[in-house]
Amino acid sequence: MKMPPYLLSPLLFIVHAACAQPVNEEAITKQVGGPCEGCEAIYENDTPFNKLPHILYLPGYAEAGPRLQVYGVVYKADGKTPAPGVVLYLYHTDQQGYYSTKGNDKGWGKRHGHIRGWLRTNEKGEYKFITLKPAAYPNRKAPAHIHATIKEPGLNEYYIDEYLFDDDPLLTQEERGKQPGRAGNGILVTKDSSGILVARRDIYLGRNIPGYPK
Repeated sequence: MKMPPYLLSPLLFIVHAACAQPVNEEAITKQVGGPCEGCEAIYENDTPFNKLPHILYLPGYAEAGPRLQVYGVVYKADGKTPAPGVVLYLYHTDQQGYYSTKGNDKGWGKRHGHIRGWLRTNEKGEYKFITLKPAAYPNRKAPAHIHATIKEPGLNEYYIDEYLFDDDPLLTQEERGKQPGRAGNGILVTKDSSGILVARRDIYLGRNIPGYPK
């Protein structure tokens, strides 16, 4: 049966409008990096990704303890092109080696503790965060570290090598050999600059990340 023209025109408009809708980025997101427990915490910030600063002051940075500043550039997979708009989620232990909470923590903050934060690289791919150098877990042999999760445009979130400290006596040769080099070397060589420990870590998207697009 032929459809009357007065019904056909609206239908064609609806089909055309549907085809003209922009493709949802999440619909084309490729899953990379493998299993990542707790990586979804990167979405727990109330500030939209595009409003995040590229400089982050983590909670408690002004309290007593060895202050630490880490900076660097996030590069695309070619290893030389700066990557803007990349979100980095960070968390670590307090000065006693615990993921301490404030009592009103929500989501993954109950496990990651209150010393956590989010930043987003600027147009030059730069990032920086200021915090207190974390302590190692009490009565354990794991070196002190800072956890990091990455979310870049068009891909899901994934973890990268922890930030470790080159002068940490717990960072043995065996421990160094266990580092997979996800997004590059995460071992920091710190230098004292006017009472603040300063270190650089550049991040290379996709490096040693399973399933990363070629």
